[in-house]
Amino acid sequence: PPTTDSGSIPNPKWPFALSHNTLYSGGWVRIQNDEVMPIAKAMAGVNMRLEAGAIRELHWHNTPEWAYILKGTTQITAVDQNGRNYLANVGPGDLWYFPEGMPHSLQGTDANNEGSEFLLIFPDGTFDSSNQFMITDWLAHTPKDVIAKNFGVDISEFDRLPSHDLYIFPGVAPPLDAKAPEDPQGTIPLPYSFEFSKVKPTQYAGGTVKIADTRTFPIAKTISVAEVTVEPGAMRELHWHPTEDEWTFFIEGQARVTIFAGQSNAQTYDYQGGDIAYIPTAWGHYVENSGNTTLRFLEIFNSPLFEDVSLAQWIANTPPAIVKATLQLSDEVINT
Repeated sequence: PPTTDSGSIPNPKWPFALSHNTLYSGGWVRIQNDEVMPIAKAMAGVNMRLEAGAIRELHWHNTPEWAYILKGTTQITAVDQNGRNYLANVGPGDLWYFPEGMPHSLQGTDANNEGSEFLLIFPDGTFDSSNQFMITDWLAHTPKDVIAKNFGVDISEFDRLPSHDLYIFPGVAPPLDAKAPEDPQGTIPLPYSFEFSKVKPTQYAGGTVKIADTRTFPIAKTISVAEVTVEPGAMRELHWHPTEDEWTFFIEGQARVTIFAGQSNAQTYDYQGGDIAYIPTAWGHYVENSGNTTLRFLEIFNSPLFEDVSLAQWIANTPPAIVKATLQLSDEVINT
């Protein structure tokens, strides 16, 4: 570490590869929450893969679900509390968002041979299996005569109901031109998916950034994101986020991050693709590309809007005399 490191901070690094991977016949899932990363109080992450045709069964959560597609295409379905439905194919680099309590399902398509893999974010650091409710689990623990009465059919129709939750199971890949069933209530007015991959990034001297929050993806009221690329030798500038913790996922490349927690506490960490970083509200930091390839990562916030404070912008918009007296900089540097 650099000699400027001092004091200590709670561990802000977790490789997803260290999370327990639960295998199913149609895919796998692994989770990061505050049990493995105690500093991560505001958000938890899930990494999931579905084989082509595999189904993440009909379910809902008591917390919102936000997703970023890493590979392949996922077909999502949902029905809201007013009986309106939704169906969409969500591809690499795109997003989906389901408010809390919204029933939905996920299915890997055969758009490629790998099915689909995605990152899920839940705005609750304690998220685990207790936050999810699956249709098979519910019906397995409801008397069959009650189920038959509910649907108005003979009880024998439910002889083949699963005796436990399926979670992820194999299926037939859905057609990519599938349509939602005709719904007398109509379709959900605010889309649950967003083609983030088609957003044109803003180009800077050392990389790019594009942002999705409620200004562009209105339904996502609790999660915002910045997708950032940093070229070799460049850096994401010194900054902080004034109102929310940052949950960062490194997609590819190598990074070095120094986190400043105040009171002379600063620590430096190295990250690579597949790693998670967590930076509490208002802690200063930068992200430097320490490798030879393009660094790409997601900055994710439990917030409807993306916000940050740039150190350079702060100094540039402060009276020069105050800056000079504080930092002992030359007039030339301050003017720059």
